[in-house]
Amino acid sequence: MKTAIAELARFAAETPRITIPREVRDFTATLVLDLLAAASAGAASPLARTARRAGRKLYGRGDTAVWFTEDRLSWLGAAFVNASAASALDIDDGHRGACGHAGAGVIPAVLALAETGDFDGQAIVDAIIVGYEVALRIASSRPTSTIVSYASGKWVAYGVAAAAGRLLGLNAEQTAEAMAIAGAESPVAFPSGTSRRQGSTVKEGIPPAVVIGLMAAMRAEAGGSGPVDLLDNPDLFTPAILTGGLGSHWQTLGNYLKPYACCRYIHPAIDAIGEMRQPGKSVKHLGIELFPQGLKLGNVRAPGSLEEGQYSYPFSCSLAALRGIEALQPVRLETLADEEVLALASRVELAVAPDFVDAFPSRTPARVTIDYGDGPQTRTVNYPLGDTANPLSRTQVEAKFRQLSKGALDPAAQEALVAAVAGLDARGPSPLFAVLGAKARP
Repeated sequence: MKTAIAELARFAAETPRITIPREVRDFTATLVLDLLAAASAGAASPLARTARRAGRKLYGRGDTAVWFTEDRLSWLGAAFVNASAASALDIDDGHRGACGHAGAGVIPAVLALAETGDFDGQAIVDAIIVGYEVALRIASSRPTSTIVSYASGKWVAYGVAAAAGRLLGLNAEQTAEAMAIAGAESPVAFPSGTSRRQGSTVKEGIPPAVVIGLMAAMRAEAGGSGPVDLLDNPDLFTPAILTGGLGSHWQTLGNYLKPYACCRYIHPAIDAIGEMRQPGKSVKHLGIELFPQGLKLGNVRAPGSLEEGQYSYPFSCSLAALRGIEALQPVRLETLADEEVLALASRVELAVAPDFVDAFPSRTPARVTIDYGDGPQTRTVNYPLGDTANPLSRTQVEAKFRQLSKGALDPAAQEALVAAVAGLDARGPSPLFAVLGAKARP
């Protein structure tokens, strides 16, 4: 039976390593470092701590590292907890076409599985790449009008199953069944608009999707099957995006990277504020013009959790205006009680700009007007720092890693991890696992 899942599975299982461009492999190493940066800061968050406590009871102790902690869990439990840390602060990679985040699912899943066996670095990188490609193609192929939930867990499990299948050496037929099982059992995230509470630890639904994707690969290897025609309705999945150019057009290269710990929608506004900020001065007025989808965020002006703050233009932008963009690298719990920031957030004006109405999803622009008392200034940002049109360099990603991980690793361990990621493809995973499995910094 010729299906879209079967075609994606053949790509995942059979694409020769030699045909994957060096540009893709090198950028994948950057994605791994960026994801570990996000996880290093996220590991100390309340969300990750609750996941860690639950993970011990749900999945049991084992030999697989829970990154940046002293814990070791079963490999499935470690994958769940590490995905939780990676996605906790909303500073992990994303993709504009997919409207979500693949890395926080695919990378923890592959690295946890890789710790269970004797896999070389090239095989690990291969698995990460095919996981990204499958997940991003499925997510990007959804017509915007059909998307009922923007939670990444809706589609990340497909990529995790494909990546795990590649690493385990499943054939194309087994990989197709794994993807079908994963797609059929992916988290049923609540539809967009049914809740305004964006401050819960549910967030993207990525950690349970990781578990489902890994279990799907194991079940397919054991002979399990799934509904392999799940992606064959052209009204729900555009075929040209889903499978067109497989092996020649690489969606992985379309990932953006995030310098600030908040929803990507908000980043253009923060960049604009960063250009105009006058340290030490009080803000008389702060107004933000945005695209319509930006008003669908919770935009809580006095957030009670880091998660609520991540989905709030008023809070995140007030924090940047008064404390600098460094205050979002990452956001600290104590900033939720910063009275000056909260007072400004209560006065921030939000409005849709007529010229931004049709921008989404290709752009998430912002126009910011700020007055520090000497007259209003205005800046417009169409492509925030880290976008494919305004990318972060590898040097900037390394700086992001050092900034976010300084509470988790000492400088020597930081440099060891940077080198280990750079050498993963050529020298294998042992140096990387040695750092990730070391005790956390006191």
